[in-house]
Amino acid sequence: MLLVDGEPVPCSSPEGSSGRELVAALMGNPGLRAASERLRAAPERTVPSGPEGPRHVYVFQREYATVDPARVELVGTDEMTTCVGVAIRNNKTGMTSISHMDFPKIVEGGFKQMLELLGDDDEPFDVHLIGGFDDASTKVVYSAGGKHSIQEGYSHPLCFKIVEVLHKSQQRFHLRSFCVLGINTMTDSYGNARPIVGGFVMQTSSGVVTPASFDITSRCPDEIVRRIRVSVSSYDPNWRGKLLETYNTHADIFQIAPACWMPDWAEMASSLNQLSDSEVLLQCSTSPAAEPPHFVETERRIWKYLIENPDWEDAFPKYKPRVFHWTNDGRWSRHS
Repeated sequence: MLLVDGEPVPCSSPEGSSGRELVAALMGNPGLRAASERLRAAPERTVPSGPEGPRHVYVFQREYATVDPARVELVGTDEMTTCVGVAIRNNKTGMTSISHMDFPKIVEGGFKQMLELLGDDDEPFDVHLIGGFDDASTKVVYSAGGKHSIQEGYSHPLCFKIVEVLHKSQQRFHLRSFCVLGINTMTDSYGNARPIVGGFVMQTSSGVVTPASFDITSRCPDEIVRRIRVSVSSYDPNWRGKLLETYNTHADIFQIAPACWMPDWAEMASSLNQLSDSEVLLQCSTSPAAEPPHFVETERRIWKYLIENPDWEDAFPKYKPRVFHWTNDGRWSRHS
């Protein structure tokens, strides 16, 4: 059940579970709009890595992680354009789960994974939904016969599905942040729609959420292999309807579950690497005008890895996970 200010979200449909209707009700809630305004106005935090930075866990697109506040200070994600970042916190224990959801079909199974280690509590869990800017302003498209249909971007069906699944759940969720779609959209000087908040961190001890960005050193460990895994998981039946596993909560290690790719991925990577920067944006992004400046460079680093490692067993020998432990200087070191 989805709650706002301690009360169920009002819906007029018989079941009260239409994602579209729920989103409309939430978008008009004064308290949620005020919370979004505060989040948008807050300064963006840059999360450093190493001994000078807080101990944090970062998730990429389609990944999730559940953390214990006794071990991890911050959890976060960024690079959100049409995706939605979800953070759920058990307020009694501080146990927190975060995910970066990218497609409606992984929402239902993804929430089951996120809730698995949060424990049982009669009190509602706090939930924050951030990202998913209005990538295609809703417009009416007329067809022959005078009929019309509504066209929406990638973000709308994802947001509809997320709030619908939350509202149908037996667990109660207190919605604290709803900074998505039109609430999280700005127009740049070229007239392109862009997200206002494209990343965030939650402080696990307090549950406070702030805008944030990460860099090549703090999106760790195993950045490139994890990015490749996002793409290949779409073709792997083992990951159908699931979020990708990353951090092992009990062992306090990163355990990157394996994925495999076909040898011809190296050929495709070589071909894609011949594209110009503008062509890379157009062919490899759902929102070319809204991508961060490092998007093209990151794609080329992925392709370079695939060209040099055409066999997936180079990354995952015997289909075993890649395991990383904390080091004394606050970094991650691969053990297997």
